[in-house]
This record gives sequence, structure tokens and C-alpha cells, in this order.
Amino acid sequence: MRCGLGVSLVFAALVAVVPLAAARAEPPPEADFAALSLEELMDVDVVEVTSLTLRSQTLAETAAAAFVISESDIRRSGATSIPELLRMVPGVEVAQIDANKWAVSMRGFNGRFGNKLLVMIDGMTVYTPYFSNVFWDVEDVPLAMIERIEVIRGPGGSIWGANAVNGVVNIITKRAEDTQGVLLSGGGGTELRAFSTARYGGRIGERSFYRDYAKVSAYDDAGRTEDGQAAADGWNQKQAGFRFDTETSTGDPISLSGRLYEGDNGTTGITVPVLTPPYALRFDDTGQVSGASLQGSGRHTLSATSAVDALGYYQRTNRKEQGLIFNLDTIDLDVHQHYDGLSGHALTGGIGYRFIRNRLDGTFALSFSPKERVNHLFSAFLQDEMSLIPDRLRLTVGAKVENNDSTGFEIQPSARIIWTPNRRHSLWAAASRAVRTPTIAEEDVRLNVATLPPGAPGNPGPAPVLISLFGDRDLGAEELYALEAGYRVSPNNTLALDIAAFVNIYDNLRTFTAATPRFETDPPPAHGLAPFFASNDAKGTAHGFEAAARWDAAPWLRLNLAYTYLDLDLQDRGDLGILDQAQGSSPQHQVSLRAMADLGGGWQLDLWPRYVDNLSSLGVESYFDLDARIAWRPNDRVEFAIVGQNLLDSRRKEFVPEFLSLTPTQVERGVYAKLTLTF
Repeated sequence: MRCGLGVSLVFAALVAVVPLAAARAEPPPEADFAALSLEELMDVDVVEVTSLTLRSQTLAETAAAAFVISESDIRRSGATSIPELLRMVPGVEVAQIDANKWAVSMRGFNGRFGNKLLVMIDGMTVYTPYFSNVFWDVEDVPLAMIERIEVIRGPGGSIWGANAVNGVVNIITKRAEDTQGVLLSGGGGTELRAFSTARYGGRIGERSFYRDYAKVSAYDDAGRTEDGQAAADGWNQKQAGFRFDTETSTGDPISLSGRLYEGDNGTTGITVPVLTPPYALRFDDTGQVSGASLQGSGRHTLSATSAVDALGYYQRTNRKEQGLIFNLDTIDLDVHQHYDGLSGHALTGGIGYRFIRNRLDGTFALSFSPKERVNHLFSAFLQDEMSLIPDRLRLTVGAKVENNDSTGFEIQPSARIIWTPNRRHSLWAAASRAVRTPTIAEEDVRLNVATLPPGAPGNPGPAPVLISLFGDRDLGAEELYALEAGYRVSPNNTLALDIAAFVNIYDNLRTFTAATPRFETDPPPAHGLAPFFASNDAKGTAHGFEAAARWDAAPWLRLNLAYTYLDLDLQDRGDLGILDQAQGSSPQHQVSLRAMADLGGGWQLDLWPRYVDNLSSLGVESYFDLDARIAWRPNDRVEFAIVGQNLLDSRRKEFVPEFLSLTPTQVERGVYAKLTLTF
């Protein structure tokens, strides 16, 4: 509770830092994308920090499988978390493990520790270098502060470097200038028991704007496991933060933002091996998480044809769960320059440096050696966007070179071409190479998976045998060679269609290979050891296609359809068949249909049916479900909504986590009410 009081005091201090008596601007009207024609929607700018060229582009001009979740999409979805929002994106796989854990990936390889998706908040990387995954319980950005979420499906390594293998997600928050005044939002329900957000924005002089915010949420832990046992997966989180935007006297923008958070999360049915009878222990656990970040960015215009952008951030992450204590510090600095001085060429180049220091105090089940480690990453990239036929045909080529402490130099090139004969049609294709460098866990971990009792199958001897997975410092980078193509068409002002197809070829995928068994005396009692070491002995292919369509069926009704087809074929030459689970952990078919209706008088009705195919290797059945939202929005300052989630199933299992023996809980039907006031 001391940290909770600290967060509250920090929030109060943040509000007090700036003069509350400053003139308060009227809140701007919401950028309601539902009010745009589809032709206008195709011209919505792709936010600069995440476009493949690091330049503002329209969706129609983007030579990639791009999808933008708009501010209106966020509000009308009824979602309460970022993973829920990502369910609407074709090609993205989202499954809930329990109340606070998610499996999120793109184009295959889904899992809680899914490691081929790069996630950023305003350009700040939020994956953990321990496993290259995202702990979604701490990336709980207040949804009312998000301007949009841009999703790039397919490799992004030529700009963003290693680990942007199957896609990139960038969560872009609103500028302080766009969040002036007061916002109060809160509610509660059956699963999300209680939640509230308070935000205040003001200005200092003519050029400077700020906002402070605090958010508190509490999730239900009264769910059930598949065998009907009560779950212990509750989730409580508190956070506070600020953003400050200003301009120099020459008009160059500067932004500074930061946040503090703390919370606790429950885990049900953890099973760990021990060396004495009963040879396995099962228990529930409540973990604690906390952290902080500080981020700054700016742009300096050098001339009419050149500008320099800089981004830097510091992150501190602390997790204590299942007896493990994680501490992680990250410092990142990136500078890139745009140059348009050559006729027909738009050049972008940059350099970057990342410092990572981590410490993990482990347990018998999971430990790292060494416990403490420092990593350095140096990078540089260059990209040239060439206009082959003005306003019709563009070719973009580029590559990023990185030097990391694990595999040394890695190069990730790409070539993208797009043909836009007119504003209603665009056809694009791309070829890329991307890599995923080994994680700290894959190099330094020891994971004790199970104990075979004496006389059990596979252990005829008198002593127990411990099955353990080990990291390997000689592990190489996983490689992806990708071919993509897509077509966008808007035949009229009421209809738009976006189709993308891909073939991915993976090599050097991580698996585990058996080593020579041996005898151990430490820790006691003496026992046999069956070791398996991380290796690059797997490969595979994936192919599929994704489609997204928007149809203004009537002036008051919009339909958004998304469909995904995925076929994953993996060949695991290791001895544990780890990738056999990965092959069946992603649905082959997914369908999402969102219907957004304006009923008049400020009333809105949103229906979101969706279908997710079965996960064959996890024993998870296919399901069809429905979310529904009804809201009264008499003006831009007041909104009251009632949302029902997972309405067609009383409860269901969506995923089974990999490696660590956690018991998933069932996703339950839920209803909540929410009131939002702005003034």
C-alpha cells in the first residue's frame, strides 16, 4: 500500500506542478472517424513514427499490410484493454489466458511469450528482453488518451530492427493540446469490478500544453478453471502520468512524458517440480509489479528539405511473482534525419543505441546464470523512397544494421514497391529479411520442467530424474524471409476493401535438443539430470491472406469486416517437439464483424460478433461470440454506455500457456457500465 500512496502523491504533485489557474481551453470535438466517408478514411495519415518510411503517408500510399484502429473504433468497441482492441485487426491473434495474462501475436507463433511481435508506445519499445514478449498487464494505457493504434503486419526490421519479425504495433497517444480540460471516467461490472480515470489538461503561454492523469482498475478473480475450481487470477492496477508538449521559437516541437505504475496480479495453479515426494507442488500466487518510464522526443528543421528527429527514453520494470524477482533498466537513444534534396528521392537514415541492465533472482524451478547482465545494442539504417513515376509508382529500398552482444552484426534489408494508378486503387508488393535475436532467457536460463519419480516410465533407476531446459550462449538468430503483396480498392464513397497475402520462410527457429544425461548432487538429494539445450534446429513456412472491408450500408450504419486465413507448417528437428505446440497454437480462420449504428437522439448501438477457429495442439475449441454496446451520447461532453462482453458463452477456455505450468482460467461472460464526463 505504500506504493499506492506514492502513486497518489505523485499524481497530486504532477497536477500541482503547473498552475491550475492557467486559462483552460475548451475540449476539442472528438475526431469521429465513423463520420468520414471511406474515401476520406483511406486518406487518413499513417502516423509518422510507425510508417515503414518514418514519414507521414496515407493508408492508400503504404506499401505494407497496414491497419489503423482509430479513436472512434476504440470508443465504440467497448473494449477495456489493448489486447481486446487488437481482436479487430486481421492477421492478429489474441487469446486471454486468465484475468491478467494474454497471448498476442501476428501471423502465427502465438503464446504468452510470443516473441515475433514488436510493440511500442509512442515509439518506445515495451517488450521485455527476458523473453521478447509483452507483459500486457502493465501496458494498461488509458484508452481515452490513445489517438490511434497503428498495426503493420509483416516484417519491420529494416526500420525497427531485430524482433520486428511478424509485425509492429505502435500505440500513439494524443498530444497534450488535444486533451485540454477535465475528463472523468469510471464504472464497474461483473468482471471488471471497478475502474476510473481522471485527466486534466491545461496550457502555459501560447506554445506549451500539458496533461496529468491517474487511472485505477480492479478485475474479478472469481472465475473458474476448466475443472470447475475457483480461480485466483484477480488483477489490480494503479498508475499516474503526465505529458508536456511545447514548441521552440522556430516552431520545432518538443515532447516529454512519463508514468509510474504499480499493481498486483494473481496466478492460478502453478505447478513446479521438487526432488522429494510428491515430486511436484501446485500453488496459487499473487505477484507485484511496478515501474516507471520517462520519454522525450523532438524535431529540428534544418532546411526546407531536411529535418532531424530524436527520441530517447528510460524504463524501469520490476516484477515479483512465483518467487522470482525481475529488475530491468533500459535506456534508448535514436536519431534519424529526413533529406528530400535529391530529385525523385526521399532519404531517411539514422543511428541508435540501447543499454539494458537486468537482474533476476530465481527459484529452483526457474533461474538465470549469471543473475545480472548488461547488454548493448548499436544500430544504423538507411532508406530511399524513389519516385519512379510521379504520383503513380514508388520503390522503397532500405536496410538496418545492428551489432548486438549475442549474435554480433545482423542486417535486415527490405524492398517495397507500390503502384497507385488513381486514388481509388493501389497495388503493392514487398520482399524482406528480418531476424529475432536470442533473448536473455534463451541464453542464460535453467528451467526445471518436471521430476520423474523412481520407477516411473522413463526412469527405471532408484533416484529421481529432473528434466531441465538450458539456454545456450552459442544460439544464433532466428531468420525470416518474407514475400508480401496487397491490393486496396475503394470503388465508391461507401465501400473500401484491403487484401494482403504473404509467404513467410523461417530458418534457425529455436527448439531444444537433448544432451548427455548426467548425475547431480546439488541441490540435494542426489538425482539424475536429463538436460535439453536451446538450439536452432527448427524451420518452417507460413502462408495466408487477410482481408478488411468497410461498408457504409446507410447514413447511420457502418460495417467493418475482417477475415484471416493462416497455414503454418513447422519442422522441429529438436528432441522435445516444442514447435509442435506452436504449430497448433494459432487459429487457421478468424472472422470479425463490427456493426456501428447511430440511432438518433444521441443513441448508439454497436455489435461485434466474431469467430475464432480451434487451437488443435492446445485442446481449445473454436468459438463464436458477441460483444454489444449501447450508449447515450447527447453531446461531446457526456457519454453513458452499457457493454456486454462474451455474451454467447457463460465461460470458455481460450489458450493454454507454454513452458511454465500455469493453469488457464476460463473467460466469462461480463457486463459493465461506464460514465464519461468532459468539461
